[in-house]
Amino acid sequence: MTTSSIVLSFLILFPTVTLALIVTYHVLLLPYLLTLLIYKWRRRHLSMYDDIEKFLQSHDNDIMPIRYTYSEIKKITNGFKDKLGEGGFGSVYKGKLRSGRFAAVKILGKSKANGQDFINEVATIGRIHHVNVVQLIGYTVEGSKHALIYEFMPNGSLEKYIFSREGSVPLSNEKTYEVSLGVARGVEYIHQGCDMQILHFDIKPHNILLDEKCVPKISDFGLAKFYGILLMKMVGRRKNLNASTNHSSQIYFPSWVYDQVSEGKDIEVQEDAMEHEKKTKKMIIVALWCIQLKLIDRPSMHKVVEMLESNVESL
Repeated sequence: MTTSSIVLSFLILFPTVTLALIVTYHVLLLPYLLTLLIYKWRRRHLSMYDDIEKFLQSHDNDIMPIRYTYSEIKKITNGFKDKLGEGGFGSVYKGKLRSGRFAAVKILGKSKANGQDFINEVATIGRIHHVNVVQLIGYTVEGSKHALIYEFMPNGSLEKYIFSREGSVPLSNEKTYEVSLGVARGVEYIHQGCDMQILHFDIKPHNILLDEKCVPKISDFGLAKFYGILLMKMVGRRKNLNASTNHSSQIYFPSWVYDQVSEGKDIEVQEDAMEHEKKTKKMIIVALWCIQLKLIDRPSMHKVVEMLESNVESL
């Protein structure tokens, strides 16, 4: 009789003992598994924190945003009392710095506070200084607690001024044109004017913030095509220029816009936008250039700025 057959016979004859052995095995094994998982989790996160610290220390002599402690952040936001908004990235609170300057404090959610994303944001936005790009004033990093401090934009996002909302006051056509030119200059700078060429695919009205004088500041970065879509939204004062389009994937589809122009039809704009017809027409022409299907046919942001600043007759 082999050893394996003896063991099998024992297990069959004494099922209670067998069950007890199985339970005991798992009870003894569970703490070891938990310890191993905790060790691996801590090692991964401590490594991430070490990477952030190494990056911040290596750039300590550069022109970087101010580093704040988490307790200072709590004081700045008065205990996180004035919440401005919330999204997938985390929550934003209004704060006041010791200088008396107001700030927007973005507390990153744990899912968005990974080391590389945080380093990228501090390294890129922290070095950008342009009148049409939102300024990163400071940041916080204490273990898993990450925060970014931006200049406060009292007029909020461009979105509420170009889409019809109850109680909102739309921008004049002149101001709309000024905002479009300011955004173009900001995008041109982050593409070509700063030390690092930065590309981001999420430029939209929600990410264009307005200061107390309605000067636009980009809080996310985009390509020329997405700038063209933004222009169409600003001119049409609606999310979908084509009222018959029900599917979001068809919004601003270039062929529809070209059809309107080639057939001599006006793209619908609100009455106040018609007061300055030439500037409105200029914005539409620039938008058409930007949303062309082939990347090679789209203008650079430098060219976009030139077109917006030139006479409409020369386009």
